[in-house]
Amino acid sequence: MKIVADDKIPFLRGVLEPFADVVYVPGAAISREHLVDANALLTRTRTRCNRSLLEHTSVKFIGTATIGFDHIDTAWCDNNGIVWKNAPGCNASSVNQYIASVLVNLSRIHGFNLKDKTLGVVGVGNVGSRVVNTAERIGMRVYLCDPPRVRNQGACGFISLDGIIRECDIITFHVPLIKTGIDKTYHMINDELLGSVNLGTIIINTSRGEVAEGSALKKAKGDKTIGGLVLDVWENEPDIDRDLLKLCDIATPHIAGYSADGKARGTAMVIDELSRHFDLGISGWEANNIPAPRNPEIRINCQGLPEDDILKAVLLQTYDVMEDDLKLRTNPADFEKLRGDYPPRREFKAYTLVLDGGSDEIKNTCHKLGFNIL
Repeated sequence: MKIVADDKIPFLRGVLEPFADVVYVPGAAISREHLVDANALLTRTRTRCNRSLLEHTSVKFIGTATIGFDHIDTAWCDNNGIVWKNAPGCNASSVNQYIASVLVNLSRIHGFNLKDKTLGVVGVGNVGSRVVNTAERIGMRVYLCDPPRVRNQGACGFISLDGIIRECDIITFHVPLIKTGIDKTYHMINDELLGSVNLGTIIINTSRGEVAEGSALKKAKGDKTIGGLVLDVWENEPDIDRDLLKLCDIATPHIAGYSADGKARGTAMVIDELSRHFDLGISGWEANNIPAPRNPEIRINCQGLPEDDILKAVLLQTYDVMEDDLKLRTNPADFEKLRGDYPPRREFKAYTLVLDGGSDEIKNTCHKLGFNIL
């Protein structure tokens, strides 16, 4: 058995070698020549899995260690007997951590209190649901928009996109990239949407670059129609729009979901699916070599501190998005290198909090966010 794998899939080396000949190739460089005699392809987002790559190869299984799968021509694979699997929800907690850091930094940049702001979450799946929980714990008023869920389970708890535009100070998008049909999200963030938001609205996109039309964002920011802009994903990655970069409050190189925990979950989910498909007998594999945080115990003297300040301090000690913002602004041409060499980032569950003098309420809030409490 032969498996071709993206060489940036973390924690994978050594796991499948007892069962197969595993060839590691940079994702963007994987070609038909690599796959002619391969049974399976394991990838991330940089390999376009379509007819030109896969036709006349022996590939029967594709696993992508990512939540998104718009890099896979699923219709062609389905019609040609190729099973494909993604890793839904693998990076949800990571993106949630990213959004928490973004919200705290936006409050600093713009000088507002998060409890005074309304957040609109467009797309309330694995990622969006966690963002909703965190924003509510922070004290924000949160509105939910998810038309497919409304069709499947009813409108209770949801509002329309027009309602989000009308009601929210900050709007964050967590949708898959869908290019056609009733749930089309391609260029969802466009001139029409941005022209309808309340003056000063802040837009956050961590879903897919093509969900937002770059020219529309530049116009809205230039006209001061929107008051702030946060982008982790970009059209034409890795060749991003430098002018758009300059207009962002916070800009990062598609790393919102790049926690070590999220990567490990994605790899585990793909290994599980591969094993099930080829009956390899690998069951319940988990990465056991995830690097520990530099400071796994966070101790804060809470005496005299408002609970908002305690929570902000806790969140930023696990991850401060402005470090990634600075790296991208300093070297935008290194977009892919910044992703490929991204340092280990651990999620909330990897940290233990010691909140000296902290109230039961703040301890309970942090526990519900996923932290361990001493």
